[in-house]
Amino acid sequence: MKKSDRIALITLPILILIGILVALAGSQGGIMLGGMPLFALSVGLAFVIQWLVFIPAYFMQTEKFFDITGSITYISITLAALFFSADVDARSMLLAALVVIWAVRLGTFLFGRIQKAGKDDRFDEIKPSFVRFLNVWTIQGLWVTFTAAAALVAITSTHRKELDLFAVIGFLVWILGFGFEVVADSQKGRFNADPKNKGKFIQTGLWSRSRHPNYFGEIVLWLGVAIIALPVLQGWQWVAMISPIFVTLLLTRVSGVPLLEKKSDAKWGGQKDYEEYKKNTPVLIPKL
Repeated sequence: MKKSDRIALITLPILILIGILVALAGSQGGIMLGGMPLFALSVGLAFVIQWLVFIPAYFMQTEKFFDITGSITYISITLAALFFSADVDARSMLLAALVVIWAVRLGTFLFGRIQKAGKDDRFDEIKPSFVRFLNVWTIQGLWVTFTAAAALVAITSTHRKELDLFAVIGFLVWILGFGFEVVADSQKGRFNADPKNKGKFIQTGLWSRSRHPNYFGEIVLWLGVAIIALPVLQGWQWVAMISPIFVTLLLTRVSGVPLLEKKSDAKWGGQKDYEEYKKNTPVLIPKL
């Protein structure tokens, strides 16, 4: 067995254990369904969906359904939590709507992108290995759990509060983030679709203000969700505040900015216009 496979085999139960711990913490003070905490059942569903889709994906050796499965998972667990919650209030419905709108938009965008590209080269070395490919899908289950934690805890909590200033502020923050992400993706899509821009990098629109405005928007919108959920959190439910922190760390330290910066440096590094762009344009937070 290769070293990478051994590491993946060791990592797999750790990922599942982390998911279980988050499920237990977020379930405190939560609604019960058939003797089980609804929040924990939602977390379990997030992992089950990944593993079910992994099976045909592995045998077909394809990653084309990876991103869309992530979006479907967000939608499924959010709507399931809302449907089985007792005394659904306006805060819960608002949170569910924001998560579903985001998931539908991003899932459609990513699925369309990989259909055009034909493949995602990040998976080239991973797909042939059963355990490494399974790990990726398991990580996605954990990613969904962490990211949606604030919304899910608030939806499944027995502690209800009417919409307040937190809801208003959180909604406005979400609108700002969502708008940034949608506009940035749209601008880059149009730029890449123009044959005149082949081999060039985008530095116009929001991309003249930030090198990764779409990631900035992503972080801000999940911060908005957390702000809306904040008033109903109690005890161990505060673990849900990992949501915006996790998104920020993931995009700025792991799979987002670092990978794209490295890829861009390899492609355009040394070119005068690119080096000027890097020097004068913030990595994430847009300049005014």
